[in-house]
Amino acid sequence: MKREVLLLSRRCAIAAMGLGLLGLHATPAAAKAKLGEDGLYQMDWYLESFLDLSEDLAAATAKSKRFAVMWGLKGCPACKRMHEVHLMDPAVEAYIRDNFEVLHLNHVGARTVTDFDGRKLGEKALGEAYGIRFTPTIQFFPEQTTGLAALSGQAREVARMPGLLDPAAFLAMFRYVREKGYETAPFPDWLKKQV
Repeated sequence: MKREVLLLSRRCAIAAMGLGLLGLHATPAAAKAKLGEDGLYQMDWYLESFLDLSEDLAAATAKSKRFAVMWGLKGCPACKRMHEVHLMDPAVEAYIRDNFEVLHLNHVGARTVTDFDGRKLGEKALGEAYGIRFTPTIQFFPEQTTGLAALSGQAREVARMPGLLDPAAFLAMFRYVREKGYETAPFPDWLKKQV
């Protein structure tokens, strides 16, 4: 008899939790990376874009966020690790989601992207123009588009993450950009001062 009461109590507690009656709130699950039809991993908070870099940067700045372009490739093991390990850390995912607008482009893709100077290029050609050689690569841009059209390629960036860093350095790179560490020191020097 006592066992039946205990089971009934557990069932009632589970039902009450599901209805929110016990005042207990489940911690929100971390966003899950989904594999898109193009073979790229996507997070539900990645930027939905008309692929106009100037517009995307201006919109990010209007939201008090920074703008970054992430380059991925179907079958890239480091891209998979970044999405299944680095971005599954709730602290890392929350920091990036809350402070950045991330546009995920395909290193060999054909979608047309409007660059800061108004040129329309396919993803692959845009990556070549910026000297993107491997994936993942993340480009970080300034807060304003002023003067970007006159620059070319990597000169438009305030920082670049070429390849996948270990999780701590990965998050630190995003902090470096958000805190404008690039104004005072190269990333490796800035990182040494943070320890």
